[in-house]
Amino acid sequence: MVPAAPADPLDLLADAGLARRDGALVSGTVPLEAIAAAVGTPAFVYNADVIRARYRRLAAALAPLPHRICYAVKANGTLAVLRVLRDLGAGADIVSGGELERVLAAGYAPAHVVFSGVAKSGAELARALEAGVGRVNVESREELERLAALASRHGRRVRVALRVNPDVTTDTHPYISTGRRGDKFGLPLDQVEAAADVARAHPSLELAGLAMHIGSQILEVEPFATAVERLLGLAHEVRRRGADTLRTLDIGGGLGVRYASGPELEPEEYADAIVPLLRGSGFEVEVEPGRYLVGPAGVLLTRVEYRKHSGGKEFVLVDAGMNDLLRPSLYRAHHELVAVRETGRGAVTADVVGPVCESGDFLARDRALPDVAAGDLLAVLGAGAYGAVMGSNYNARPRPPEVIVEDGRWWVARPREAIRDLFRSERLTPDA
Repeated sequence: MVPAAPADPLDLLADAGLARRDGALVSGTVPLEAIAAAVGTPAFVYNADVIRARYRRLAAALAPLPHRICYAVKANGTLAVLRVLRDLGAGADIVSGGELERVLAAGYAPAHVVFSGVAKSGAELARALEAGVGRVNVESREELERLAALASRHGRRVRVALRVNPDVTTDTHPYISTGRRGDKFGLPLDQVEAAADVARAHPSLELAGLAMHIGSQILEVEPFATAVERLLGLAHEVRRRGADTLRTLDIGGGLGVRYASGPELEPEEYADAIVPLLRGSGFEVEVEPGRYLVGPAGVLLTRVEYRKHSGGKEFVLVDAGMNDLLRPSLYRAHHELVAVRETGRGAVTADVVGPVCESGDFLARDRALPDVAAGDLLAVLGAGAYGAVMGSNYNARPRPPEVIVEDGRWWVARPREAIRDLFRSERLTPDA
């Protein structure tokens, strides 16, 4: 039985800034075929105008609150993407020393950088002090004590927030749920007040806020509202105990996006749930979106190398693999795939698999697709977040280029790695 031809997921194309012109996909006004012809495949393409529109929509929804949007750099740390968000006024939420150097290279003011992360090294904390980051979100009593000792040694006073684990369960993949009891992130609720007393009393620390992050790809507002209520109640209690410098509530990110046809968590719906809780609280609010801002704006272009029938199944073999886009293998994540140019050949149900030498190397399984052939281009949608940034050189494969589309033109933000670069710094012998 021939499967029904899959319809283009028009909402997903619109999310990515894509449209069809004479049967072929364009990003803005730029044909994706032209990009692939110039830079090869696989290749990531990000539409900067989509990122701007999503940022402005979230900022408008949160306008009733004094707030700052600090972009979660872990979602996509490409310098050009960071520049787009910096120019919009975003701060940066970072989780490593490497991300700190990236945002500084992209021109972010250190005062607008928040350093999160569960296991910061002494060297990372020292570099944060040296750079003058705006705040360190501390995740354990031992980290608080290490930071205090470093600040005293360097004669610095550092602003800190205590990251709270609010014990809120979310309907998301367990690997990206971060606010449940027993998760590695944050201080348990019953340890926060004692840690706050320590921070408040130390001369090298300023207790500036409380922070939380309950997870990623959340599509319902109730967990956010529950977590905000808990954080707000705790903040009032910490203030009552004498922490008059506590002025910020960092409520994290996690807004879910559309990976298949259907709804996403609209910023207005999110704001309707949390603004009434926070308005008039006396706190400035920080949010840390990553995926929401950049995920839908990106696509991964990949070319079909072969078709194969085996074991009663159809396979579409493409040149992008799990080293380029890990999410399907790691999370069983769904990414919609569309033909860059309409084939007119009907449809097929197939596994879309890559060249990496692993059975887990796939982009889609048992997926209804256009009946593509060798040489055809596919666009993997929703690849702007946790795509290139999670890539690797497994099987000695160079990382793909990253391309920016904006203002009706395109340019290469990061070129494709050369194979020689993969081992340029290695030595064959001790004396080499």
